[in-house]
Amino acid sequence: MKLEGFDVGAPDIVGSSTPTETGFDVVAGGTDIWETSDQFHFFCTPLAGDFDLRVRVESAELTHPYTKIGVMVRADLQADAVHFMQWVFADNRARNNNSGGYEAQYRQEKGGVCVAIYPPNKGALPPDFPVEFPHAWLRVARKADVFTCWASKDGEHWTVYTQTELQLPQSAFVGLAVTSHEAHTPTHAQFRDFQLVQAN
Repeated sequence: MKLEGFDVGAPDIVGSSTPTETGFDVVAGGTDIWETSDQFHFFCTPLAGDFDLRVRVESAELTHPYTKIGVMVRADLQADAVHFMQWVFADNRARNNNSGGYEAQYRQEKGGVCVAIYPPNKGALPPDFPVEFPHAWLRVARKADVFTCWASKDGEHWTVYTQTELQLPQSAFVGLAVTSHEAHTPTHAQFRDFQLVQAN
């Protein structure tokens, strides 16, 4: 399947996605993926039915404390679309209700407010879900309307982060999402060992 890059929400900075031997280098602008409208670069493909997407984030630039680098399933390419996303931050500093570097979120209805999914033990030190680049693995799988995501340090042993039920069209956009969180400053992310398997 072929992935294609889109700038969702008309960010000031034009994003790009460059293939590498086992993944992609992504440059993105955008103000955030949050609240009722998003701005980010989305390297994705339309996909019908269930799937399992795994990828390793080799590096993530700390452009802003809330720069997001992750995996997304999205109903459409409009800025206010229903979606599910799992991501990593660029470090493990404390953020709101999270002491680690992994997080997830969803938007349940078009134009609705996003809901964050924090680790069960939000303030754990050391964090339950730390990022340790270049070994920060993300994984999202869809089974009907159930979306499960995991974290891993080696791509073999996985820890469930969350399981969420969300109504998305059977055919949705699936891929890699990056937002700088700084309107006029790009961020850079390196994705490696990309695997996207569609269920039979």
